Amino acid sequence: MKIKRFALLLVTLSILMLGACSSNNGENTENNENQSDQEKMEEKEEMDDMDHGEMNHSGTGEVPEGLKEAENPKYAVGSKAILETDHMPGMKGAEATIQGAYDTVVYTVTYTPANGGEKVNNHKWVIHEELENPREEPYKQGDEVVLNADHMEGMDGAKATIDSAEESTVYMVDYTPTDGGEEVKNHKWVTESELSSKEQ
Repeated sequence: MKIKRFALLLVTLSILMLGACSSNNGENTENNENQSDQEKMEEKEEMDDMDHGEMNHSGTGEVPEGLKEAENPKYAVGSKAILETDHMPGMKGAEATIQGAYDTVVYTVTYTPANGGEKVNNHKWVIHEELENPREEPYKQGDEVVLNADHMEGMDGAKATIDSAEESTVYMVDYTPTDGGEEVKNHKWVTESELSSKEQ
């Protein structure tokens, strides 16, 4: 009789222990899943931050071959102007120093990055001289081109469609973002209509 009770007790304890183990395993698995989700969210936030960083970057100051300096730009090299565009966070309202002024054709383009990123719609701006083997006459809306610019990662070598084209003076500028970010040097490009005179 005592042996039967002892055996029954052992079986009951074994069942309870197995149940506890499986319950713990479930909790561990759930914790791992939650941790995994948390890690994924943190990675996504890091990627988002990185994307903003890639957008808000300084350039080298080099310009494409064949790009002509503007003879009489509204904003002279070395002068100050106010940015009236928001291509990037902290840009609108920032004071800019003009580093270069050039007469060309500017395009907005839609392209899929050459490195396989997500499609970019209506990117402002790419200039005529930043297209691969550009023809002499300007391209028109709907024309397909290959980009030879590196404003953003994956842009160089990407196939693009022209969304709009206009003749304009374009400017390369230095500015400090209004949101407190680091100074951006040699940003390419802003058009004349995206600048306003600095109040004296």
